[in-house]
Amino acid sequence: MPEVLPANAATASTLSFGEKRATAIYDLGHSTIFASRTDPRFSYCTYAPPHLHQARQPMQLVVVVHGTGRAFTEYRDAFAAFAKWNDCIVLCPLFPAGPQGDGNRDGFKHLREADIRYDQILLSMVDEVAIKFGCDFSKFALFGYSGGGQFVNRFGLLHPERLWALSIGAPGSVTLIDPDQDWWVGVRDFEKRFGKALNLAALKALPVHMVVGKADMETWEITHREGGKFFMPGANDAGHTRPERLETLRKSFAKAGVQVTLDLVDNVPHDGLACVDTVQDFFATVLGSMRKQAPDNATGKAQ
Repeated sequence: MPEVLPANAATASTLSFGEKRATAIYDLGHSTIFASRTDPRFSYCTYAPPHLHQARQPMQLVVVVHGTGRAFTEYRDAFAAFAKWNDCIVLCPLFPAGPQGDGNRDGFKHLREADIRYDQILLSMVDEVAIKFGCDFSKFALFGYSGGGQFVNRFGLLHPERLWALSIGAPGSVTLIDPDQDWWVGVRDFEKRFGKALNLAALKALPVHMVVGKADMETWEITHREGGKFFMPGANDAGHTRPERLETLRKSFAKAGVQVTLDLVDNVPHDGLACVDTVQDFFATVLGSMRKQAPDNATGKAQ
């Protein structure tokens, strides 16, 4: 099992000087990069506020999924101040290109690649970090941009009961809540593929956000051509550009009864870091509402 860090100042005081220094340098603040204990082909980094053990309310988890460029540490750093001032821990997974040895950059976007289930890999990382920091992360917030936007779109459909907020950023392709089309375009064969039914009730209860730059107009990377790796009937029907496809996704969610906040960011092309502030505003609003409804708790320790 992962090492459990002390959950309060009293137990932290029993650590040796060297153990305290190592924890402060490699685990708290901007962490080093850890291999997943479930599958060491995949890694993650975290940001945990240095005041973790003195927090006056339970820590919450924010997971941020990189795009095709794998800028996972940059996203961790971009969310660090938000985490520090909102009593959150940030987890950023790394799903490297080509874990099957074939150089495939895109497998994680569709949750499944050969025998790899990326959604399960992420959930195991969440559990590992929860144990490590002594927190209850049975629910967490999830954001992904570009290729990560595809991942979180599909993860949100598959595991809405695990999330307290979902933000889908500029996906090149979208999976609609469409019972008349097969996966990945729709969800007609969803239960057959994943062994669980679409939990629409949980999805309706989930605060959902979508974000894309108004100037995100390049299509060279997102147009599916017949014979391509992910081509299937309906692959391009959601729209020509990312904003068009995200609006189609929003309409699909709304038709199913899911409330969505959509932000079109002025003067922004395809740039995930330029959308981070908008995502953080959404998460902060949801987090504030959630904490007002929850009883006060003096620590972030799991109950």
